[in-house]
Amino acid sequence: MTLLSHLAALLAILSTGIVYGTDAFCALVQRSALAHVDDTTLTAIMGNVHRFGDRRMPVPGILGVIAAAVASVLAAVAGHPAAAVTAGAAFLLLVVWVLLYLRISAPINRRLTAAADAHETPADVRTWQRNWDRIIVPRAVLQGLAVLALGVSLIS
Repeated sequence: MTLLSHLAALLAILSTGIVYGTDAFCALVQRSALAHVDDTTLTAIMGNVHRFGDRRMPVPGILGVIAAAVASVLAAVAGHPAAAVTAGAAFLLLVVWVLLYLRISAPINRRLTAAADAHETPADVRTWQRNWDRIIVPRAVLQGLAVLALGVSLIS
């Protein structure tokens, strides 16, 4: 059972790491880069980024959440409470991330994608992007803490 718990934690680390790396890149690089483009370019770039991101990123995201939950349950069944708690903490961090994404980021993503599809530049596109940007650092922190907790679960 311990081996299965470790394998689930490793899968969760790899899957969550994809999302963490993406969010960290957006927080560290993308925000600053987008400040230097015009509104039409911002709309086209981010609309298309979200089109593909929103199609492809759910796979590692969902896999990470499920694998973290499985790692926690299997660690508990195997009698490793510290590993169960840390993997469980990772699961909870990822659930909070999902809620932030669904409530704040996803609606903005859909609006930007629709604007890009229509070849329109909304007058308030910078406001949309600022609202998206204000949540990316907390999202990256949640993902980073989840990866850390999953790593700790492997050595607990």
